[in-house]
Amino acid sequence: MPKLKRSESDERATDFVESLDRGLRLLQCFGATPGPMTLSDLARAADLPRATARRILFTLQHGGFVASDGKLFTLTPHVLTLAASYLRSSQLVAVLQPVLDRVATAAQEISSLAVLDGDDVVFIARGGPSRVFSGGLEIGYRLPAFCTSVGRAMLGRLDDAELAARLKTMKRDALTPQTVTDPKALAARITADRAQGYSLVDREAEPHFRSISVPVHRYDGVIVAAINMGAHVDRVPARELLDRFLPLLREGAEAVRSQLL
Repeated sequence: MPKLKRSESDERATDFVESLDRGLRLLQCFGATPGPMTLSDLARAADLPRATARRILFTLQHGGFVASDGKLFTLTPHVLTLAASYLRSSQLVAVLQPVLDRVATAAQEISSLAVLDGDDVVFIARGGPSRVFSGGLEIGYRLPAFCTSVGRAMLGRLDDAELAARLKTMKRDALTPQTVTDPKALAARITADRAQGYSLVDREAEPHFRSISVPVHRYDGVIVAAINMGAHVDRVPARELLDRFLPLLREGAEAVRSQLL
């Protein structure tokens, strides 16, 4: 009798390491509330049995990722080695960092690089005038994709049907009084942004902040990231984002297309 081939889904199921998945989930729960957390708090946040959470925490403590005084648990700086590994291995960061620095110096404003992660955007690099970072979005900062200029620039890589379906299932809580949450209105804006090659979002993600973004395409035209610049609404009018910032962002994104695989 011929031997049946295992399906790809069967292989994925047997290769799945549940304990590792639980450990990573528990690590992410440390950001849910500021300050140290108790075992009970972490078990509840990770939706794990208390005994399971305890074993995972002691394992993480043994590896140097978690510290404890016997009652409260905190992350250690060793956790940053995980983020550092990503940043060092990321081709996007390596290629775009000089662009961010150049654009930021020319505009005398902070510029940022973001990627999509599920329904959020994550900022993974930024540049500032003379490398002095006095404000702006920190590396690792997350925001909903639907109401940010970087998010809308990247969501433009979806075709109309995919975009409509994605927006319908996406969590769309209003962050400010100006936030657009209606999926049809959002689809229309993202489609228009795709056609014009940039996205400008005014006070939808933060009450007093506006930003402009352009998509970053790899060599074959696929959108893999977005770069942006923004400023407080009292300091920089929307027209200046278009006249001064947009040309710099477009030039920077186009300059690296052939380098991104």
